[in-house]
Amino acid sequence: MKLFVIAAILAVAAAVPSSYSSYEKKYEKDYKYPEITVTGQSDERNIDGSSKWNYAQSDYTTRDETQEQKKFTVTTVDDYGKEYTKEVYGNTNKGSSYWVSPEGEKFTLTWAADNAGFQPKGDHLPVAPVHVYELPVAPVHEYVLPVAPVHEYELPVAPVHIPFNGKGFKIY
Repeated sequence: MKLFVIAAILAVAAAVPSSYSSYEKKYEKDYKYPEITVTGQSDERNIDGSSKWNYAQSDYTTRDETQEQKKFTVTTVDDYGKEYTKEVYGNTNKGSSYWVSPEGEKFTLTWAADNAGFQPKGDHLPVAPVHVYELPVAPVHEYVLPVAPVHEYELPVAPVHIPFNGKGFKIY
């Protein structure tokens, strides 16, 4: 019986509506989303694989993109470490987007994607800080190089023997 009473109290507590306002009430049928319409659009596809498309919306959002097929030279390495080069076709893309945030901030993003990778540019993108490194320089010491002592030697001179004939004359 006690178990039945506890279960009944828990069931009633779970059935009582919450006093917290529901998040979904904000977005009921009465809520009007701003109407955003497409004001301009183009799409061009070419036989050579290139394309160009863009659109503009009533909230000033725009996007442009171009694509071209290009021949790339790719170097691959097989399982044995031998390098092979071959030509492959790939896409290069360039584009830009513009939009206004709900706070009214204007954003422009441009990008290129090719064999150098994806390269986005925009004032709102974070930029790594530039740190100027000073390379360490070895200290300069003014050394006086030791010099070997200078000795003044007199070279011995061998005695010169001049033959004489015994009468005081030199013999040549």
